Amino acid sequence: MIPRQRELARHALGLSARHHRSYRNHFVCGPSHSDFFDWAVMVVEGNATYRPPRAVPFGGDAIFYLTRAGAEDVLKRGEKLDPEDFPQNPGGGA
Repeated sequence: MIPRQRELARHALGLSARHHRSYRNHFVCGPSHSDFFDWAVMVVEGNATYRPPRAVPFGGDAIFYLTRAGAEDVLKRGEKLDPEDFPQNPGGGA
């Protein structure tokens, strides 16, 4: 990821100097938003997924989510991912 994408990913996770554990995993923006292209690239590169904008009558923008690989890539030393958003064994089983 380029620096701007890393910044967007950290924002989507809620990571900051004050928060050393993610507490969310989403970023909402539409095609006209200045960050949309960076998120689209992260999807193509496998660092994010998204839910496309909903059609009328509900409307709304796309919602981007980091993949585990994308999220782990932006962690700094001592930071962790919230296991609720990133379970260790997402498929269940042993």
